[in-house]
Amino acid sequence: MNETKKKMTLAGLLITIGIVYGDIGTSPLYVMKTIIGENGGLAASSRELILGSISLIIWTVTLLTTVKYVTIALRATNHGEGGIFSLYALVKKRAKWLVVPTLVGGAALLADGTLTPAVTVTTSIEGLKNMKFGSGIPVDSQAVVITITVLILLGLFSIQVMGTSIIGKAFGPIMLVWFSFLGIIGLINLASDWSLLAAFNPYWAIKILFSPANKVGIFILGSIFLATTGAEALYSDVGHVGKMNIIGSWPFVFSCLALNYLGQGAWILHHVHSHLTGNFNPFFDVVPSSWRLFAIALATLAAIIASQALVTGSFTLVAEASGLKFLPRMKIVYPSDEKGQIYIPSINKLLCLITIAIVFYFQTSEHMEAAYGLAITVTMLMTTILLFEYLDMKNTPLVLRGLFLLVFATIEAMFFISSMTKFLHGGYVTVIIAGLIGLVMYIWYFGNRIRDKREAQNAYVRLDNYTQMLTQLSHDEEYPTYATNLVYMAKVKYGKFIKREILYSILDKRPKRAKAYWFVTVNVTDEPYTAEYAINTYGTKNVINIQLYLGFKKQTSVNVYLRQIVHDLIEDGTIEAQPQEYTTTPGRDVGDFSFVIVSDVISPLTQLSTYETWMVQLRVWLQNLSSNPASWFGLDYADTAVERIPLILGGQNEVTIKRTGINSITEK
Repeated sequence: MNETKKKMTLAGLLITIGIVYGDIGTSPLYVMKTIIGENGGLAASSRELILGSISLIIWTVTLLTTVKYVTIALRATNHGEGGIFSLYALVKKRAKWLVVPTLVGGAALLADGTLTPAVTVTTSIEGLKNMKFGSGIPVDSQAVVITITVLILLGLFSIQVMGTSIIGKAFGPIMLVWFSFLGIIGLINLASDWSLLAAFNPYWAIKILFSPANKVGIFILGSIFLATTGAEALYSDVGHVGKMNIIGSWPFVFSCLALNYLGQGAWILHHVHSHLTGNFNPFFDVVPSSWRLFAIALATLAAIIASQALVTGSFTLVAEASGLKFLPRMKIVYPSDEKGQIYIPSINKLLCLITIAIVFYFQTSEHMEAAYGLAITVTMLMTTILLFEYLDMKNTPLVLRGLFLLVFATIEAMFFISSMTKFLHGGYVTVIIAGLIGLVMYIWYFGNRIRDKREAQNAYVRLDNYTQMLTQLSHDEEYPTYATNLVYMAKVKYGKFIKREILYSILDKRPKRAKAYWFVTVNVTDEPYTAEYAINTYGTKNVINIQLYLGFKKQTSVNVYLRQIVHDLIEDGTIEAQPQEYTTTPGRDVGDFSFVIVSDVISPLTQLSTYETWMVQLRVWLQNLSSNPASWFGLDYADTAVERIPLILGGQNEVTIKRTGINSITEK
């Protein structure tokens, strides 16, 4: 993290407002609308319901966002990076079972993010419905709303490949205008009924849960929770802006949100008997008619920015999960020179398809809102568990740790239970998506563990026992030169053990002569931006073991790193220069590179249980499905060969065959 992110600055505060608060900042578009809708509509609303609901919103945002995330969770950063995967990286050594809440929470977070762009954009476009433009009404049906929404979403996902370095600069000013607009409109309407400030008294929040004015009882919390779904995204984005800028900007954002909810409440109380029908949404209805078009345009921009933040946030989450071995490695593109900006083509396509499918499936924002928020309650619960372990790791007194767990686990459990009513109203969609993501993560993580644990003892041999033979082959002119630098992407364990199949590929299949043999291991570290390497030449100038240490957010461009390493080693005399007679670069002293990647195929001789066999086979299938192995290491344009080798785990079954005779074959 650079210095501008470590300290609070005006520029940092503006960027933070543009990047971090998109999700929570667009909640006023639909929260009050949902609460009123499930309680019988505008005509059935009472002062007690409105006052209690706003009190619940204010105290939910205060406890979950302000206290849990801004005050506590922002302390739990991994080298400045936040989010459930970074938090797991901090505490994973404390207990093996912590992988379970991480898998569950991570899958739920990714799943719920598919619904957010759909619901925010649809809600904002619905504000145009039945509005007159001149003498006509261009948006006169839900079909037109869906068409416009899908076109916006297609445009949003199409520009991801370009990155956000240019359009991202406008996020801050636009969202500053958005939050200012929320606060001003809220204040204008609140001025008609200052008594609603009583909502800051938690008494009204507790009372409404058991009041007959609230027709859904405790299940109202399912709608209240929509006001704080962006809290987890806030924690995940801390690495982009720094915690001090979040701490400094949050009071302004919270004030604007609170004022807007209060203003909507005041408007509702003054229009209870107005018998409004049709496209009712208090967010747009509180705006004077002369401002309505501006409000819709601004809301649409805010919805697009919120969606943009969630899409790029999903890329970040997937990259972190991949680095921590929860998901397969995928091709990652860096659209700009900025370290934090990544683009994952396969994930972008998948998100686009799912989000648009959700729009077509649910049709209206009302139906989407009924399904929204279920999965994120699970993520918050899982984050609470991991934060409890973090507090224990930091030697926080048991009383404070216990109080933290009791308070937030209880609150979030209540939200989860109340949100379960969403399951039958569409929540099952995000549950299914989360389940599929979780299944992939489970297979990949535990498939890797089984493979690493059950690899046959003789699968690895000491590399230093073969250095003399490799050096001899390097100088044996009877064999044609395969490459100047022959590079194997192969894990070298403990600095000396390598898979037998790697050496078999060099020595037995067809001896591959090279000036230098490189065995490169990529180690993904828990630190986000590590870029280091270590070498072992085993006393030779031809055999080099390279250990690359790359942060889980670093681009894995092995060919780029390796050229720098070769230059370094030639300069200090560790290896011999490789002058090129034919080259377009005068004085070039580094030769050509040929990369070899081994691909696992389960051997029928493997000794594993049925469950273990299935897990490893599915893991290999996911590996082949997710990406070309060359893409994992940034070798798309390098001279790369993929060799398939049998994977023997848990020992090898002996296969014997008996000879019955010589020259004695007879027909049977």
